[in-house]
Amino acid sequence: MCRITRKNARYPIQDGMIELSNETLVALDRRMDWVGVEAGERGDYRKWVRFYLDFCEKHGHPPRNEGSLEPFLAKLASKNQSEARRRQAALAVRLLLGRASGLRGAESTDSGERPAQGARREGIGEWVVREADESFGSAGKPMEAAGGRGLLGDTKRGDAAVFRAGVPTGAQKKASRLPASGLDVGRGASWANEYRDLEGAIKMRNYSAKTFSAYRLWVQKFQAFVRSKPPGEIDGEDTKRFLTDLAVRQGVAGSTQNQAFNALLFFFRHVLGREFGKLDGVVRAKRRPYVPVVLSRAEVDAVLGQMDPPYRLVGTLLYGCGLRLMECLELRIHCLNLDAMLLTVHDGKGQKDRSVPLPKRILSEIKGQMEAVRRLHKRDLSAGYAGTFLPGQLEKKYKNAAREFIWQWFFPAATLTSVGGTGEMRRYHLHDSHVQGAVKRAAGEAGIPKRVTPHTFRHTFASHLLMAGYDLQTIQKLLGHGDVKTTMIYLQTVPDVTLKQARSPLDLPA
Repeated sequence: MCRITRKNARYPIQDGMIELSNETLVALDRRMDWVGVEAGERGDYRKWVRFYLDFCEKHGHPPRNEGSLEPFLAKLASKNQSEARRRQAALAVRLLLGRASGLRGAESTDSGERPAQGARREGIGEWVVREADESFGSAGKPMEAAGGRGLLGDTKRGDAAVFRAGVPTGAQKKASRLPASGLDVGRGASWANEYRDLEGAIKMRNYSAKTFSAYRLWVQKFQAFVRSKPPGEIDGEDTKRFLTDLAVRQGVAGSTQNQAFNALLFFFRHVLGREFGKLDGVVRAKRRPYVPVVLSRAEVDAVLGQMDPPYRLVGTLLYGCGLRLMECLELRIHCLNLDAMLLTVHDGKGQKDRSVPLPKRILSEIKGQMEAVRRLHKRDLSAGYAGTFLPGQLEKKYKNAAREFIWQWFFPAATLTSVGGTGEMRRYHLHDSHVQGAVKRAAGEAGIPKRVTPHTFRHTFASHLLMAGYDLQTIQKLLGHGDVKTTMIYLQTVPDVTLKQARSPLDLPA
């Protein structure tokens, strides 16, 4: 979560985060009493409030404005916080602001009576705090309809939770270093509709979940940069300043700046419905030539020898077939043709399919893994599980496909996953972070003095084929590259065997 690391932070810091004042804590407790938050959960609510204030301090959002809640919740989503945790955080912030309305399923009440003890556990989000409740006392007046203070006002100068001008001092310092934009930093417009439209535009074009995650993150950073300026008012100048700031102040790599550019270009075109025009004058981050890390065959065997099943087979397929990590983890039983010794990658990067030869040396390991999946599938069926996760609308088209053996993951997760809202138990594939950790540990135990990741096996696959005399077009096809220029990077990973001194063909041996 966001941490304050500046030594000159003006607010009291505890455990690296903003410390709440006694007055704020008392008023917050009163509001938690009102909505019926149990004692065991109140620590989490206080923690969310501190995280929210810390987030506003770091990213320059006005904490008194409810429009700052949306990017905060989006940040939590990017950190893989569950929907239940995000709803809890949203209520905590609204209690801080004096507004608990707006949650999904919330029902307003004008009676002023505290909900009955037996009814409140239907869901904390079902109860709301009235917009004007005098029982909170002077330390926690609810926010007024426009620009009210709530728990962030009516306290003394220097109080940890006081942001007198609607923007924390640290954010004002940040703003002073940025080019003049003429923005009203206190507006804090909500971008909720834009985030929803972004997700819809990504899904409509069948982009991957990782693409959506990356694009959403850049939109969040852009929103923080423009201080939650209303989306209808942002323009190419805002984009130009943002991209220049990435290169000049933050010093990002050229590929990072390009990703940000592509994300904002998509956001403008397909969400806002307009172009941001020419970006003349943008300082471009310098693109540095990158030479992939490549292992020798002995190093590959050493790393794989330190890995336990099923991670060893994952690493073997990454090297033996040149797969990307997610291409390997998303393999299903029907992707392996053991008669023809072919492995088919469906919906790889760019939604492209390709086939690669299976290594004959690991045929017995592949059959063993397939039998292990078959036994696990039988146990799942006997336990009444709902099936595996299927891509797109396949489950609607083929009602029983999720429970069929051929659609099961080749590398299934160890435990079942509960599907929120339905109560169904389904099985997902191995998580990529588990494989990444296994490869890193194995490389350390093998004593490999290189930075080894799962993608290193794919680089090694291409380099070893190139050294064996395979042409670039063949390697390009096996890797699934759209352009041979991408494959040409591996020319830098093999020894230079060209003749240094040019000679006439007449002087060459006959």
